[in-house]
Amino acid sequence: MAVMIKKVGVIGSGQMGNGIAHVAALGGLEVVLNDVSADRLKSAMATINGNLSRQVAKKVITEDARKAALDRITSSDTMDGLADCDLVIESAVEKEEVKRKIFHDLCAVLKPEAIVASNTSSISITRLAASTDRPEKFIGIHFMNPVPVMELVELIRGIATDDATFDASKEFVTKLGKQIAVSEDFPAFIVNRILLPMINEAIYTLYEGVGNVEAIDMAMKLGAHHPMGPLELADFIGLDTCLSIMQVLHEGLADSKYRPCPLLVKYVEAGWLGRKTQRGFYDYRGEKPVPTR
Repeated sequence: MAVMIKKVGVIGSGQMGNGIAHVAALGGLEVVLNDVSADRLKSAMATINGNLSRQVAKKVITEDARKAALDRITSSDTMDGLADCDLVIESAVEKEEVKRKIFHDLCAVLKPEAIVASNTSSISITRLAASTDRPEKFIGIHFMNPVPVMELVELIRGIATDDATFDASKEFVTKLGKQIAVSEDFPAFIVNRILLPMINEAIYTLYEGVGNVEAIDMAMKLGAHHPMGPLELADFIGLDTCLSIMQVLHEGLADSKYRPCPLLVKYVEAGWLGRKTQRGFYDYRGEKPVPTR
């Protein structure tokens, strides 16, 4: 029988985690937002409130809906706060060892019938599921960034994921008003399998001197009608995340076309990760972004 999902846990209160909490609460579900730091949780709640308020200002939701959504979210800096959740979605950093540790700690407190999901953008669902005590109740639920705005969610079954888990996850995503793309469990799934090599190629174009930052972004915005240039988008995603996904593709598919550009590696080594560190392919510390190359 399919699990009835009424209470959702979200592990990780960063950009993706607070976005998932936001849409789940708006969808009428009780939400527990978990992180290791009380300060991060406080910041995340402020971000959620700000984003909900923007939706009110744009008349996307009502003020009553904003208040009700906030009332449905509680925060917890321990795994114990997730014990009675029906579904827990991990949205931590894109590093497999970190995710495995989270699942180990989570499964120790979580009720046996609960579903566990990962918001990973590239890592094998089958492999992550094998690190838990419930591979048949494990699934990939990959939201797009920014979560409140983007319509798509990728659903990825591991080899052991059962039908009840898949059906319950589909019902959950549909309740949030999102569209579902079902992906096989291959490295980076559908969206990032296509998107990240394009971004990586744009970085190679910069690395090889074919064009500068502004020319490359303008070319794709005006020449291909992309809403954001690939280097600007890389900064938005986070260059460390871009590198992690390219490494997963390169290692998982063993094809040289997925080799991360050395310039991307250099930026990550410098700690220039994009918007979140105020420097990436653009410098965001002034009044307007300025290219760094």
